[in-house]
Amino acid sequence: MATGLSTQARDEGRPELGRNLTYGLLDNLGRAIVTGRFEREPFPTEAELAKQHGVSRSVTREAVKMLTAKGLLSARPRQGTVVQPTTTWNLFDTDVLRWLLERQFSVDLLRQFNQLRVAIEPEAAALAARFAGEDDLQRISEGLARMKAAEKGMDDTLEADIAFHVAILRGSGNPFYAQFRDVVTTALRTSIRFTNRLKGHSASVPDHAAVRDAILARDPDAARVAMRALIGDVLELIDAAEGGKAR
Repeated sequence: MATGLSTQARDEGRPELGRNLTYGLLDNLGRAIVTGRFEREPFPTEAELAKQHGVSRSVTREAVKMLTAKGLLSARPRQGTVVQPTTTWNLFDTDVLRWLLERQFSVDLLRQFNQLRVAIEPEAAALAARFAGEDDLQRISEGLARMKAAEKGMDDTLEADIAFHVAILRGSGNPFYAQFRDVVTTALRTSIRFTNRLKGHSASVPDHAAVRDAILARDPDAARVAMRALIGDVLELIDAAEGGKAR
């Protein structure tokens, strides 16, 4: 019986080990592609990758499939696997976005992300003012309360800010807006750190409170305007960081 249990435990552990190896290879290759390592050299074959990274061909094949699904690679007859141009990359994939944000810092990328936010989050706030349920309103208020606590050192400033914005996306009641939560969470980690460093302090709690208050008052127009102003301040800070260049 003991032998059977031991064998079962080993078998159950193998898939997890495989996933860890696959995602580890995925992360290594994704970073290498995004940082331009393969701009001047061909992308390795599956056999070469397996040998270089000390993994099986099946692990290599799975990682390459995942990178292909993210738009970073493509397999072509007689050409093998090649790196795709950045225009084909899935920028809404959180791994791709994370790799982009972790490479050499780009103010342009930060601006583009916040331009996307200003097109989405004000309307999400307006929808939340109309459709958010009591649980949604509570999460939005809790996010603001966490931001206030963070100012006193009782919570994490970054996580509290993210929780507030994600709660509004969810509170919109629109599943398409809610789907942006992972992208917003990933990109906000860089955006908030950058803007907080420029300002020398964390995000303005009163500005966030204005958004929350408008949502609680069921005033879509006020919620939209308050959120647009909030993100507009971020875009102005980014412009200031580049010496006042036009957006």
